[in-house]
Amino acid sequence: MRLCRFGDDRLGLVEGDIVRDVTAALDVLPAHRYPLPKADPLIANLERLRPRLLAAAKSAPAVPIRDLAFLSPVANPGKIVAAPVNYKKHIDEARVDPGIHYQKQIATIEQAGLFLKATSSVVGPSEGIAIRHGDRRNDHEVELGVVIGKPADRVSRDEALGHIAAYCIGLDMTVRGPEDRSLRKSVDSYTVLGPWMVTADEIADPANLDLSLTVNGEARQSSNTRELIFDIPKLISWASSFYTLMPGDVLLTGTPEGVGPVVPGDVIEATVEGIGAMKVAVRAA
Repeated sequence: MRLCRFGDDRLGLVEGDIVRDVTAALDVLPAHRYPLPKADPLIANLERLRPRLLAAAKSAPAVPIRDLAFLSPVANPGKIVAAPVNYKKHIDEARVDPGIHYQKQIATIEQAGLFLKATSSVVGPSEGIAIRHGDRRNDHEVELGVVIGKPADRVSRDEALGHIAAYCIGLDMTVRGPEDRSLRKSVDSYTVLGPWMVTADEIADPANLDLSLTVNGEARQSSNTRELIFDIPKLISWASSFYTLMPGDVLLTGTPEGVGPVVPGDVIEATVEGIGAMKVAVRAA
């Protein structure tokens, strides 16, 4: 399945170039009062909802994709876990470009570890990227996003893929500077997820997906997930050794070489094989 959020928090099932509004199928989700759950309710109940979503789609009107404004496919991620320098060629470019390394030593992923991004930074492609620190370099980073589907606490590498609900495209935006990367990457709108999430059963080999990015039609990034230093099972196993991953948590797997600056007025198009493409406008905050 391909599931999207659009408009006024509507849930849609994507079929080719149209979307069917299946929001009514969510009426079976548990009603929550304070304290709220620590997991995204839709993702936590996705398999239970699957037959209802497919049934609802049969009678739901079709709306062209071009007419919709897409939000993040995950409404309530508990945390965004991101992998730095997880492609060798990106490490190489970071070490030679002072605009990236900002007079700091670029560590390997083994040395740097993972980092967290504020959930307040999450937006969908229709909401765009708002540049707050226009006096600094603000870079694009296309990544494969992994949506966790069930709790993962110290899982093994062999168990890891079984904890994935879906995949999406991710833009891990960053402000260059001397501060900790979690601060510079947690600016409002600096985590773009979308345009929809594709359930794990539809991605036969997440370790062999082309991904690319253009800015105003100019090619900037192009690689394949087989070039990941830490692959997806290793990332999930490693992350879950430090904290429990919950349904709706999103893992950003790292970006390949070709990162570069964007400015207000630019349009980014990010593409991941098997998922699709999303266009994101850049503006001044």
